[in-house]
Amino acid sequence: MGFMKSMRKKIQSSMLLVVLTTLAIAYAITLFFVYGRVRTLAEEDVRYETEYLAAALNISGEGFLQEMDAVEPGSRLTLIDTDGTVLYDSEEHGEPLENHGDRPEVRAAFEHGIGQDARRSDTLRQDMFYCAERLSDGKVIRISKPVRSVLFTALEILPVMLLIGALMLAFAAYVANRQAEHLVEPINHLDLDDPLNNNDTYEELTPLLHRIDEQNRAKDALADMRKEFSANVSHELKTPLTSISGYAEIIRDGLVKPEDISNFSDRIYKEANRLVNLINDIMKLSRLDENKIGLDWENVNLYALAREVIQRLGPRATEFDVRVTLSGEDCTIRGIRQVLDEMIYNIVENAIKYNKKGGSVEVWVGKDISGKKLVVSDTGIGIPEAEQNRIFERFYRVDKSRSKERGGTGLGLSIVKHGIELHHARISLHSELGVGTTIGIIFNEDV
Repeated sequence: MGFMKSMRKKIQSSMLLVVLTTLAIAYAITLFFVYGRVRTLAEEDVRYETEYLAAALNISGEGFLQEMDAVEPGSRLTLIDTDGTVLYDSEEHGEPLENHGDRPEVRAAFEHGIGQDARRSDTLRQDMFYCAERLSDGKVIRISKPVRSVLFTALEILPVMLLIGALMLAFAAYVANRQAEHLVEPINHLDLDDPLNNNDTYEELTPLLHRIDEQNRAKDALADMRKEFSANVSHELKTPLTSISGYAEIIRDGLVKPEDISNFSDRIYKEANRLVNLINDIMKLSRLDENKIGLDWENVNLYALAREVIQRLGPRATEFDVRVTLSGEDCTIRGIRQVLDEMIYNIVENAIKYNKKGGSVEVWVGKDISGKKLVVSDTGIGIPEAEQNRIFERFYRVDKSRSKERGGTGLGLSIVKHGIELHHARISLHSELGVGTTIGIIFNEDV
């Protein structure tokens, strides 16, 4: 709800900003044309007035200058002799005026009969427009009038523009509010549980709805996986606990012959050990799922690490009558040593457990055109093609009865998968029933 209010406010603010910007641009354009038009009219007015007075003076003589009504209010009339001396000025206050022969409009009038100029008057301290015309006796009559500045024009039309702007903003605020509600309404009624089928909204939201649908599917898949995982964990924990409880109860009730106690104790030990291994694997997977490894990345020599793992699995290989060999060369990658150790251990242990009696496991570490690799090949029972895509699932076993006989928890290859994802590596699998299995891990050069 808060997000929608914020979105609505942003839409309203954006629309009002557009209106304000439009009004400002309109005001600037209006000012430009109004000022230009006012200036043109002022220039034309001064020119017409000059022509009128020049014609009157040519007919009536200089005595006409005493008739002050002949000059429009705000205009200044100046009569200039042929040498530039000011003979008459309607604004003269008893002080003699300087020679006007060098004035641009006066000079142009002497030379061409008429002259015009617009400049700032140092005497009056304002912008003026001048128009001068030569009379029939060679003298020059000049009319000057103040020209309103851009600032004056802007201030003159500002109240009207402010009134228009206020009305436009009020109307825009109303329209923006209604439009924002109209735009946000379909989003408020989105069906996020089924975004692709029950929503009639904007086409631009389609990518978002697809992402929501993907997230919903991922969430449902994760929920199903957790349910399945919980059920599997409960089953896997219940089996050894039931066995331990049953054997202990038989011993407690004295139903076991003294010579069989050692055998029953051994079974309890194996089931307890299986339980501990299962719990350890579950804890490892939990840490990998939440990326809470808590270990530092370092340079790890895969060849040396594989050799250590094979040495630890020596008794296991002897137990299953399987020969394990290591070949290749030193190969260093950047990774988490403990996770890499568990990955190699689980792959090699599986290759030993699911091998044939007298079989072999070959481990190769090195680098080829595809990158730095660790490859484990065995001569075991193989994996059916239909099962190969599922062997990395938690608690998934190809042969459940044989797996339990050999002590597997069903989590080893899931740990391998998470370790590969953690190290941004790739895995390859090739297996053939009755022939054997080859699993390869390819590490990126920049990891």
